[in-house]
Amino acid sequence: MQYNLADMTPENAAAVEPQPAGMGELARLTGVFFEPGKTFADVAQRPSWFVPMLVTVLFGLIFCVVVGQRIGWDNIAQQQMEKRMATAPQEQRDAMAKNADLTKKITVVSAYVIAVIGPAIGYLIAALVLLGIVAGILSAPVKFKQVFAIMCYSGLVGVVAAVLMVVVIFLKANPADFDIQHPLAFNAGTLMDPNGPHKFQFALASSLDLFSLWKIILIAIGLKAAAGKKLSFGGALFAVLLPWAVLVLIGATFAGIFG
Repeated sequence: MQYNLADMTPENAAAVEPQPAGMGELARLTGVFFEPGKTFADVAQRPSWFVPMLVTVLFGLIFCVVVGQRIGWDNIAQQQMEKRMATAPQEQRDAMAKNADLTKKITVVSAYVIAVIGPAIGYLIAALVLLGIVAGILSAPVKFKQVFAIMCYSGLVGVVAAVLMVVVIFLKANPADFDIQHPLAFNAGTLMDPNGPHKFQFALASSLDLFSLWKIILIAIGLKAAAGKKLSFGGALFAVLLPWAVLVLIGATFAGIFG
């Protein structure tokens, strides 16, 4: 009995330091843009993905609704068909004209489907690729749930882009002039003719987009926060830039060949 009493004296009782409270979801959502280092350190410690995913999907659906009401997805499909038909052989033009109604229906459905499930699929694939590079090649101690959460929060950059695109649609005197493939003039491709002969160079320049580069930097910050001292920011940036550059080159090559 004396042993138990002695063991509970203040001299032997360990003082438990209160743990600092983590950031709330609202603080995380805004912190991605204003305090990315602090925010991604919190995300790496307590990875979650539902709220940023929900916000991304919600704004994607809002964009789809605005396009449907102000421009019309049928008109978007028609614009894209006309662009392809301008350089296509006569046989392909006839086939496109024959399947025009089906193409318009597919365009409408696919726009909403991509808005709902596109982010989840894209972030899942990207997280697996980055996990393979960071954990597999660079041997940094990161987990899939951390990388996936980092992708979801970095994807909030797309919400800013969606808001700006909606603003552009409402500001245009003729909303039908809205180019859904190149909606914002925040890339080097705006200095080139999209209908010119240099499709490879145009696709490459269009990939140098402000929002893409912003997202790349945020992902690198997140990976560095998750890996700690085992990964430098330069290494994290390399891990993100490598697959992005490969995808850009593949896309530009296809544009150069089939554009």
